[in-house]
Amino acid sequence: MANKQSSLLVSKVGIIGAGISGIAAAKQLYQHNPVVFEASESIGGVWKHCSYRSTRLQTPQCDYEFSDYPWPERDNSSFPSHVEILDYLHAYAKHFDVLKYVKFNSKVVEIRFTGDRGSMVSGEIGHPEGFGLPLTGRTSWEVAVQGNNCETVQWYAFEFLVVCIGKYGDLPRMPCFPSHGRPDSFNGKVLHSLDYCKLDKEASSDLLKGKKVVIVGYKKSAIDLALECAEANQGPDGQPCTMLVRTLHWTVPSYSVWGLPFFLFYSTRLSQFLHSRPNEGFLRTILCTLSSPLRKAVSKFIESYLEWKLPLKKYGLKPDHPFEEDYASCQMAILPEKFFSEADQGRIKFKRTSSRWWFWSGGVEFEDKTKLEADVVVLATGYEGKKKLKSLLPEPFSSLVEDSSGIMPLYRNNSSFDSKHGIRGIPGERIKLTLSRAAVQMAGAVAGQQVHATNREQNAGANKRRVGSDEEDHKVLQEALYLYFQYQSQRRDLRGDGVEVMEEEELAF
Repeated sequence: MANKQSSLLVSKVGIIGAGISGIAAAKQLYQHNPVVFEASESIGGVWKHCSYRSTRLQTPQCDYEFSDYPWPERDNSSFPSHVEILDYLHAYAKHFDVLKYVKFNSKVVEIRFTGDRGSMVSGEIGHPEGFGLPLTGRTSWEVAVQGNNCETVQWYAFEFLVVCIGKYGDLPRMPCFPSHGRPDSFNGKVLHSLDYCKLDKEASSDLLKGKKVVIVGYKKSAIDLALECAEANQGPDGQPCTMLVRTLHWTVPSYSVWGLPFFLFYSTRLSQFLHSRPNEGFLRTILCTLSSPLRKAVSKFIESYLEWKLPLKKYGLKPDHPFEEDYASCQMAILPEKFFSEADQGRIKFKRTSSRWWFWSGGVEFEDKTKLEADVVVLATGYEGKKKLKSLLPEPFSSLVEDSSGIMPLYRNNSSFDSKHGIRGIPGERIKLTLSRAAVQMAGAVAGQQVHATNREQNAGANKRRVGSDEEDHKVLQEALYLYFQYQSQRRDLRGDGVEVMEEEELAF
């Protein structure tokens, strides 16, 4: 716990994180001169610190932009590289002059709630749009900030706090191993994909070239890494890399299915009526029930294309579950070019396993006593997103990050909580910690600034709905509850790693 080593600096609005949502929040709340804390030396979040050389957006650039700052060539249907994304974010930040609000190399180490708990029970909805007004002149949050290579902690006090730290990066998820098979028993090198992201081109090439590499995982980060490994091992002296696969997921070569654009199946207003949602009415429930055969037919239609287009059966990579299951949970990944062509040439291999594994001196070993030799093992096993959020938030808010089953409840990129956890609002209302891009616009509204969503109609999708489109979803309550999360899921959009909102972090394989 951080001790107060200096005087308390007071401001109206604090923002934690200068990634995509942090920069957008600063732009939206500029009238209040926000203070933005960024732990690193640059904006960009996961695009800066958790990207490989080959990392690309999983969405065409025209579908991944700020509504008030379009791409220069937005009709380009290509997938931008992480460098192009960073250039776009820097241009956005400079255009709206928000860099002046950012304090770089400033890591938030603790948050305290100092507001009146009573205000969490009996606040009023005074805003004309139905939102409360948290900027009442009373500070409710204290934030401890520590500079890089500095032991001194500076405390700040805010009326309004926006948390934009995301789920990805910072805290890698590590598999559990038995005592006799821990990484230190392996004579080679073990690292997480997060550590690999920190290597420059020369260092990453030296790590992979001519080495027997085992990659644990079969999601976007693992797939991209396997391709980089194959490219580093061209020639007669090259060694194949082996992907250790436990859970299969559907992969897609492009956003086109049998010549039809992908958005027709899931990202139109009409297609949304085929899928159920929380708290839906009786007629909507009947419609979803009757449309169940149509949903299955759409999923089978897409699956038939993927089985025809990709050698899934040849390599034993065809999932048993329907495609829509992966799409709905954002587990689907876009394949990089040449992935299966490298597999056909033997530079990428696949090892299916449903059992536990551990290290031995020469590689990895499985429960059936089989062994796989390796020089390097890379764990593309995701991140501890929930633990990251819970470690930063004070009680009772940290206990609301996940439900009783251990899952972070999400609906339309939002996490909703009942008023039964001892933090109550108006009876019957739902407490909401907003995690999506829409939250940035809502944050401006609840802070007293009128905000109107301007997303283009042609880009409207499940995760780009007009703020206020569902009245019951956007009734936000007292100042103590205006703690907005940028969940950064944008599948692998915000990392290339899975990053639009995923219900769970990347699992071990």
